[in-house]
Amino acid sequence: MRILVTNDDGIHAKGLGHLVRVAEQIGDEVWTVAPETDQSGVAHSMSLNDPLRLRKVGERAYAVRGTPTDCVLMAVRHVMPEPPDLILSGFNKGQNLAEDITYSGTVAAAIEGTILGVRSIALSQAYSFAPDTEPPYETGEALAPDILRKLLQLDLPRETLLNINFPNRAPGAIEGVRVTGQGRRNIDFLAIDKRMDGRGNAYYWLAYNGQNADPDIGTDLESVRAGYVSVTPLSVDMTDHASRSAVAGALGLGTDGQDGPDSQ
Repeated sequence: MRILVTNDDGIHAKGLGHLVRVAEQIGDEVWTVAPETDQSGVAHSMSLNDPLRLRKVGERAYAVRGTPTDCVLMAVRHVMPEPPDLILSGFNKGQNLAEDITYSGTVAAAIEGTILGVRSIALSQAYSFAPDTEPPYETGEALAPDILRKLLQLDLPRETLLNINFPNRAPGAIEGVRVTGQGRRNIDFLAIDKRMDGRGNAYYWLAYNGQNADPDIGTDLESVRAGYVSVTPLSVDMTDHASRSAVAGALGLGTDGQDGPDSQ
């Protein structure tokens, strides 16, 4: 199996090395193409107004001065002699749960891979944000190979990718694995932190404002908090199919949303 490993934390991120070791356990040809610098939070953006710079950093390993999406495109369309059979994105430094999915460059790399027709999986490692604290990447590295082998036996729809999150626990303290839905945080989970520089000018940081005290049962938020590995199937198709008929009715269209009700 030919595997591409990428991330959004950058080519020098510790989590990337841990994921490469996981990939080497399940594949016989592993390539690494990752951003030159930290690209956390860039979501599914691509570089349209700047050139992409490619730098070889090792055997079958390259850094791209661009976004995670750029890295996947460069790997599949240019760097690799043949497309990968699997794309693994991570291990992200920090969880990617609930609304994080829409901001995450880690998940975006898996989305791009899915768009290109390659099975893709995003993997993230939760950790405490306390000072001088590192994620327990050994947890993801220990558990991911067995989980991935099982998931790779599935014949998933072409539009589906998987988002896996490992709790902030040692490998032996994990409660198990759950298949989850995307959670939802409080509406004010992001806050604006205003500060002043040395000249008295204001500047601002985006900051987390805490999580739900009681997340919904069966969600990624609830499961990771309870010590379970969360596996969430996601779809590139973002259509809210359940609302199509209601929207069509509001516009005076038929139930298919294409023609008026009296068109027949």
